[in-house]
Amino acid sequence: MKALIQRVINANVTVNGELISNIGQGLCVFIGISHNDTPKDMEFMVRKLLSIKLFNDESDKKWKKSVVDADLELLCVSQFTLYNTWKGNKPDFHLAMPGDKSKEFYEQFIQMLRSQYKPDKVKDGVFGAYMQVSIQNDGPVTLELESPVNSGKIKNKNESNENVPLQAEQTLVA
Repeated sequence: MKALIQRVINANVTVNGELISNIGQGLCVFIGISHNDTPKDMEFMVRKLLSIKLFNDESDKKWKKSVVDADLELLCVSQFTLYNTWKGNKPDFHLAMPGDKSKEFYEQFIQMLRSQYKPDKVKDGVFGAYMQVSIQNDGPVTLELESPVNSGKIKNKNESNENVPLQAEQTLVA
């Protein structure tokens, strides 16, 4: 799994001009799911999104509070384009999990986030829809996070990740 995380003052998702979700201060997280993601990747991503320190504390010290510590909101948006490769000048998405399977995986991910935080603080868009996402980035702070299994080389669908060694920084990840 891959997440593009943006610290925001506010964010919202619309589909066909209809407001689907909106949040105040918190994180807008674009979620990409690769064809070889597992429940362990999902668990890692949920744990990290809820615990990474991206907000100031009461003394205005930077990078001291998580979204949970600060009681803020998350807006998650599924985005298969995060697992693109290039074929000449065109993007290719063969590394992304296929639609039906990724919809189920994404819905489980959202459920896991809600079960480990406050359900009313976790919002999302419409899976597979053509969405418009508006954000007011705070900082700006934009960070990328990838689950350890996939932060090495992503294998083609017919290959296995079993023998991909973890890099040193991956072994230290909480």
